[in-house]
Amino acid sequence: MSEVQVLERPDATEDSAKRRQIVDGARQVFMALGFDAASMGEIAKAAGVSKGTLYVYFKDKDELFAAIVGQECSFQAEGVFDFDHTDNDVEAALLKHGKAFAEKICDPRRQSQLRTVIAIAERMPELGRKVYETGPAIGIARMSAYLRAQVDAGVLAIEDCEVAAAQFIETCHATMFKPVLFNFAPPPTPERIAHVVGIAVRTFLAAYRKK
Repeated sequence: MSEVQVLERPDATEDSAKRRQIVDGARQVFMALGFDAASMGEIAKAAGVSKGTLYVYFKDKDELFAAIVGQECSFQAEGVFDFDHTDNDVEAALLKHGKAFAEKICDPRRQSQLRTVIAIAERMPELGRKVYETGPAIGIARMSAYLRAQVDAGVLAIEDCEVAAAQFIETCHATMFKPVLFNFAPPPTPERIAHVVGIAVRTFLAAYRKK
């Protein structure tokens, strides 16, 4: 009987901790080697578990990668675009959320994981779709809803809030995100983020503040 067959799942608390340990190890290997070059043996080694234990939790690399994507989806949905629709100080709100978003998306740890997702998206389109739906799509939808509330309050004049939201989000990381993604430049400083987002906010308000 093989090691995988004789191992049993631990209790819920231990199970959760062990699962996180394995996912963290897999993330390190995927980031270092890429999906194709990563092996279950390398992942087990990085996670500090036996291959038998690894297979108790995950049947293959695809399932492990899906777990990492699930964590990324949860991380993306956290906080950055949680707007207060009753806050009519649009300039302050956009500055706050724009800076938080730019800082998060330009984090090198996020970039490495994003590259891995992009590399595997053609082979596993459902995972790429999941990352988009739980990340960029949620950000646009939440900001669009906030902008619609400000239009209804008479603060802004916007024809298409979805397009306006997407435009603002894109301008918040202009000159910063792609250079980091392609390893052309280091992550932007807080001063650079404040400068770029400040321009994005002023441009947005010049176009959409109700005259």
